[in-house]
Amino acid sequence: MTRQVLECLVTTDPETGAPAPALATSWTQSSDLMSWTFTLREGVSFHDGAPFNAAAVKANFDRWFSFTPQFRATHPGVSFTSVFKAHADQASLSLYKACTIVSEHEVRIDLTQPLTSFLAAMTAPGFAISSPAALTAGTADVEDQPSSGIKISKYAQHPVGTGPFQFRSWTKDAVVLESSQGYWGTRGQIAQLSFVVYDTPQSRLQALVAGTIDGYDAVTIDNIETLVRKGFQVVRRDPFSVMYLGMNQSVPLLQNDKVRQAIAMGINKDAVIKPYFLEDTKPASQFVPPKLSGFNTPGGFPGYDPEKAKRLLSEAGYKGEELPFFYPLNVTRLYLPSPEKVYAELSAQLTLLGLNIKPVPVDWSDGYLQKVTSPGDHAFHLLGRYGTFADPDDFLAPLFGAKSGEFGFFDAQIFSKIERARGLPDGTDRTQAYQNINAQIGSSAPAVPIAFPISAVAVSSRVATYPTSPVLNETFNHVTLAAG
Repeated sequence: MTRQVLECLVTTDPETGAPAPALATSWTQSSDLMSWTFTLREGVSFHDGAPFNAAAVKANFDRWFSFTPQFRATHPGVSFTSVFKAHADQASLSLYKACTIVSEHEVRIDLTQPLTSFLAAMTAPGFAISSPAALTAGTADVEDQPSSGIKISKYAQHPVGTGPFQFRSWTKDAVVLESSQGYWGTRGQIAQLSFVVYDTPQSRLQALVAGTIDGYDAVTIDNIETLVRKGFQVVRRDPFSVMYLGMNQSVPLLQNDKVRQAIAMGINKDAVIKPYFLEDTKPASQFVPPKLSGFNTPGGFPGYDPEKAKRLLSEAGYKGEELPFFYPLNVTRLYLPSPEKVYAELSAQLTLLGLNIKPVPVDWSDGYLQKVTSPGDHAFHLLGRYGTFADPDDFLAPLFGAKSGEFGFFDAQIFSKIERARGLPDGTDRTQAYQNINAQIGSSAPAVPIAFPISAVAVSSRVATYPTSPVLNETFNHVTLAAG
C-alpha cells in the first residue's frame, strides 16, 4: 500500500528493475562518488495540496536521520538503518552526511564514503517521500495509536504522499484507496482500490471464486490447481526473496560452530520445498537470490548429510537442552506461504537429528516479527527477506552487516568485508567480494537459507493484465481492466 500512496525520488524499470525517474527526473554523481544531486519533478503536489519540492525531500531525510535509539529498537528493519548503518546520534558511523537544498527543485545528498548501491536503495519504499505537513500533523514519530496488537502513529493511520492513489480509509477489514485526481503521471483505470483482509489462503480463494475480490497475492501450492482449473489467470514472479531458518547465538548452545554446521547439513531442503512452495522454487545455497551479482552457485553451506550432522552434535557435547522454535500463525508471506506446515517439517527434521525442540507459535499480529528480530530466548525461528532493491547489499548488509538481536552473532571479519564490498564499484571485484562473503557466511552458518520462493498473483476475469515487477514494485495504476 505504501507503493500506491507514496513515491520515491527514483523508481524501478518494470522490465529490468534498474533505477528510473520518479519524483526526480534526473541525477548526477560527483567525481569523488560522495554526493548525488537530484533534479526534482516540477508541478507535483502531495495529496493534502502541499507542494512537492526540495524542502519536502530534506524534511524526510532529516526525519529518517534523526530517528531515536528508542524508535530504532522497536523498528529493527528501518530502511535508513539498513542502508546507512547509523543515525544522527552516531553521525561519525553513518554513511549518510546531509541533504542540502540547492534550489527549489534540486537537492544534494552527501555521503561519508562511496556507496555503490545508493541509487538502487533510493527505490525502496522505506525512502518514499511523505508530506512534511502531514507528518507534523500526524505526529509521525509518536506511536500512541493501538493497531493489531502494536502501536503506530496517527500519520501511519492516514499516510499522505504523491502517488497514483490517495488514502481514504482504514477499518478492521479493509484499506480503501482512491485514484488521485491530480496525479502527475498515468492515473490508470482503477478509481477505487480496496485491500481486504482474509485470514487463510482458502478464504482468499473462495472470495476470488465468488467474485468478492478481483485478485490476491501469495498463491499457495494448495490452491493453484483449483485456480487454473477454474480459469483464473495466475501471474508468476521470479524469486526475489529468501526464506531461512534463523539461529540465535545468544542461546549458548548455538554459539558452537559445530552445532550450527550440524543443523545446516541436517536439513533436507527439498522435503521442505516440494510440498509447500510453488513449482520451480529452488533450494537456497546462500542469502543472495540468483538474479543478483555476487550469487555463486556453490553458496558455501554444507550439503544434506544427516549422519554427519548427528556426529557433529555428539562431538559438540549436546545433552538434550530444550531449544525454543518460534514460528508465525495466521499469515501468508511471499517467502513463507504455509508457516505452520514448514515449521512442522523443519522441526521434525531437527528432532530426528536428536534436538529437543520446543514449539513456540506466535500470531503474526501479536508482534512475531519484533519478537524474533529482538534479543530474546528464541533459539530457532522462521523468517525471510524480501528484496527492496536489486543489489546483494540489500540482502547481506541488513542480515549480517552488524550484530543483531535476531542472530546474536558477532563476526568482525564478515562485518568488515560487507562494509568494504558496499563501496566497491560495480564490476568483477565487487562480484567476487560478495561471492567470498557468501562462502564465509556458509562456513559460519549464522542462519540457514532454505528456499528462493516463486510467488504468484491470482486475478479475476475483470483484470486483463497485472504487471509484476522483478523487485516487487507493483503499482495498480498500471493494471489494465478487461473491456465490458
